Amino acid sequence: MEFGHLIVLALLCLTLRGTDASQSAKDYWHSVWPNTPVPKPLLDLVLPYSKTNMPIKVEEEKQYWTLFFEHDLHPRKIMHLGLHQHSDAQPSTIRSWSRTTSQPFGAWLRSKVTERYNLDEVCGKPAAIGEDKFCATSLESMMGFAISKLGKNIKVISSSFAQNHDQYTVEEVNKIGEQAVMCHRLNFENVVFYCHQINATTTYMVPLVASDGTKAKALTICHHDTRGMDPSVLYEVLKVRAGTVPVCHFVGNKALAWVPNLVTTESNHPCVV
Repeated sequence: MEFGHLIVLALLCLTLRGTDASQSAKDYWHSVWPNTPVPKPLLDLVLPYSKTNMPIKVEEEKQYWTLFFEHDLHPRKIMHLGLHQHSDAQPSTIRSWSRTTSQPFGAWLRSKVTERYNLDEVCGKPAAIGEDKFCATSLESMMGFAISKLGKNIKVISSSFAQNHDQYTVEEVNKIGEQAVMCHRLNFENVVFYCHQINATTTYMVPLVASDGTKAKALTICHHDTRGMDPSVLYEVLKVRAGTVPVCHFVGNKALAWVPNLVTTESNHPCVV
């Protein structure tokens, strides 16, 4: 009985600690942007001890491995999540890439090795060509990095892929701009985001629709300078060499983009798309 009481007490302490951390993050948010609610993508991904805060699941990996050319991004284009439409690469090869390739193709998908190994490898590696990176372990540090790059008049956008859908049709293509700070949820139990700003990129928000009418939104990044991408992935998937043509990819649900808020230039607080 006494042992059972100890377990209950330990769980209670963990819950209270998570509550304190959540409140601290919210308080910091409101100190920077008073009277502005914390956007839902941040609540889902950053604040601890929520079901949606779990690392990337295997079935979600295909959201990050959908690569295509920028000229393929247009209304009525059929998009298949994953790599199978672009190459004859075997699943074992894809899994190998997800463990070994550099940003932006796979570092946040690793899950089979120790956290220390992952953190050292992902956060300790030199930045890629044209990249400025930062590993954020809290909402405060993520906000600080985004503000240092883009200023305070920014907004948060994210994807909303539906479950159990691998094929969509593009409804429209909305250009967001050429400046963005991407923050990818790393595949650890503890919350760590790989945030980076990459030169020569264009950000889009792409509304999608599945065959049964299910709606989704795909945060999309197009890289105009691909010299920092893994050359073997580019060649095997799209049959192009690094540094030659623009390459685009979807960004999965467990990632965020901070972008300039151009809708209301007089405001000094973020909105969310």
